[in-house]
Amino acid sequence: MNQVVKAACPHDCPDACGVLITVEDGRATKIQGDPAHPVTRGFLCAKVAKYLDRVYSPDRVLYPMRRVAPKGPAAGQRSFAPGQPGAAVPTCADQVWQRISWDEALDEIASRFRSITSEFGSEAILPYSYGGTIATLNGASMDRRFFHRLGASQLDRTICSAAGEAGLKSVLGVKLGTEPEQFSHSKYIIAWASNIHGNNVHLWPFITEARRKGAKLVVIDPYRTRTAQCADWYLPIHPGTDAALALGMMHVIIGEDLHDADYVAKYTLGFEQLREKVKAYPPERVAQWTGISAADIRKLAREYATTHPAVIRLNYGVQRSERGGMATRAVVMLPCITGSWKEVGGGLQMSLSGAVDLNSEALKREDLMKTALGREARTLNMVKLGRILNTLNDPPVKAMFVYNSNPAAVCPEHNEVVRGLLRPDLFTVVHEQFFTDTTDYADIVLPATTFFEQKDLQKAYGHYYVQVSNQAIAPLGECLPNVEVFRALAERMGFEEACFRESVDEMIDLALDSKDPWLEGIDRERLEQGQVRLNFRGQGSGARGQAVEADAREACPEPAQRGARATRPFLPFAEGNFRTASGKAELYSEALKALGLDPVADFSPPAESRHGTKQHGTNGNALPLELLARKADNFLNSTFSNLPSVQQLEETGLLEICADDARARGIADGDQVRVFNRRGEMTLRARVDGKVQSGVVSARLNWARMAPGFQSINALTSEKLTDMGNSATFYSVLVEVELAKPKVST
Repeated sequence: MNQVVKAACPHDCPDACGVLITVEDGRATKIQGDPAHPVTRGFLCAKVAKYLDRVYSPDRVLYPMRRVAPKGPAAGQRSFAPGQPGAAVPTCADQVWQRISWDEALDEIASRFRSITSEFGSEAILPYSYGGTIATLNGASMDRRFFHRLGASQLDRTICSAAGEAGLKSVLGVKLGTEPEQFSHSKYIIAWASNIHGNNVHLWPFITEARRKGAKLVVIDPYRTRTAQCADWYLPIHPGTDAALALGMMHVIIGEDLHDADYVAKYTLGFEQLREKVKAYPPERVAQWTGISAADIRKLAREYATTHPAVIRLNYGVQRSERGGMATRAVVMLPCITGSWKEVGGGLQMSLSGAVDLNSEALKREDLMKTALGREARTLNMVKLGRILNTLNDPPVKAMFVYNSNPAAVCPEHNEVVRGLLRPDLFTVVHEQFFTDTTDYADIVLPATTFFEQKDLQKAYGHYYVQVSNQAIAPLGECLPNVEVFRALAERMGFEEACFRESVDEMIDLALDSKDPWLEGIDRERLEQGQVRLNFRGQGSGARGQAVEADAREACPEPAQRGARATRPFLPFAEGNFRTASGKAELYSEALKALGLDPVADFSPPAESRHGTKQHGTNGNALPLELLARKADNFLNSTFSNLPSVQQLEETGLLEICADDARARGIADGDQVRVFNRRGEMTLRARVDGKVQSGVVSARLNWARMAPGFQSINALTSEKLTDMGNSATFYSVLVEVELAKPKVST
């Protein structure tokens, strides 16, 4: 029997695409975008378009496995040949992995957890997860219940976005912003550290529509991304200096009275303090930090402030430097002083996830910690995994359960992380779809489902639609979703609370049982039929929103024109309504002052940067080059990078360097080079091109098991945390580059 199943992509991307999966006789045979989705509009990114290759890959983990050889990639890994069954995955024949039953796996995990808890306490057990799926249930529900009830250490999940979110909320009080559909009305679009064409592709058609009508696209980025190559104006900026640029723009806007005095007076707090602060950031001074000329800073500020509507698409690259929270805060102030929040096609988008207030308290059940400990468990920051595994005591971490993450690839200070994972006394369980960098150090590997094989509730952080992702096929082999794994473990541990027996449908109903008025009238049965826009009911539209409603109807995506009701533009801050303590956009923050941060905004160079404290390599010489440890355009963090059909889209193993820096080191295009600092080194192939400016080099994240010497670009990055949000500082890194010495054969 053939059928088409409505689903939603759960991977860590703002778009949360509506997906249609064709199933024939129990096997998925086609995946396509859902044309009824008003934002994702019937097309998929190149990665997900090839998702059948992922689901039916010969390298899928299909059964529980127990390690029977020493930990580490070299223990059983032969020459890597992607796509050849067994070549990338140590097999039972290699005497690395032994297939076991689920009963054996669960019994062993439960037994080890009990033993560790008895000797060291339950906080010696650490869950480790992040964005492998951002769907509601398999992202954070039964797993949280289990570890709360166990009394395990809690994980501070800050590695990706926490600094930016803290900066955003310090001004707005909530993660809301301009909906993607409104970008088609914009006249001036700034993509600030946002590679829209590469990793937010469903926003691109709205920008294309705006440009057809005369809009200008400006890109601010230290790397010439796909989006920068398409821009009307590209401004390369020195890494980590975004706060300086934003303050310099505000120096011009306020100094030339280009701000919206009425909006500022009604809806902001601290404007006079901001006016005084930006006097210290004239364009001539800012130019010395940013590498952008004073004339261009003035031009950018004037064009942005005088072109209506103007919108900023700000992404998380800004906040991956040491001062990333403050940088985000400074950029977010811009639409608050120009008043562009009141215009359709104006404002700013970073994360829209604050629009959906699901009943996460009932899903996660933090109260269960009291049953286990009588108090809250300690919290450990995921960025500092290397330090946690190697130095933490009282108690030390003796067991780790990894799911929805690949820490041996994505964590900074890779060498320290690997050193910790190699500990023979560390019991590590990994729930995964494939053998990864992290499974190379696991004791038990459990087979995980893809989103084709499970049902879930999906919200988005790049649009205002909620969806149910329906299960399309039965799980392959003996794969289980996160929800079912932790349900089974709870039973093995003897946890008797009724919440561990709730079905998936009951949990979706529970999540939607929220006091959030924007979820009113949205239930599971309705979502199972397709995506539903949040119930704004005209809130935040304002007079301007009503005036342009007819224009917006004309600009609605095609599916809406075929019968769906056109929606009024949502303008969250057109008339204030900020969710700060004051109810206004806080250009001055007492909360930041209490943390020892500038209550307005400021800029100081990251310590590990060309303008900061000089770092030194192992030879004692100063390190002169700033490294952008970028994510690959065609992978998603560490996901997809093992699939041959996706690998063909991405040229890996490159160090991008400009011609001047290459020439000074005697490096030619294609040469093997050594990239190093005091934390580690990598051997890469030089690509001498114009995508990075002088003083900056760039390399892309990939699995260590796919690189010579099993090294990751994160061997070079630091565990140092950001100023706000305790995120990772992946883009505050200094290195040196030299020609690699040829290997001497013996």
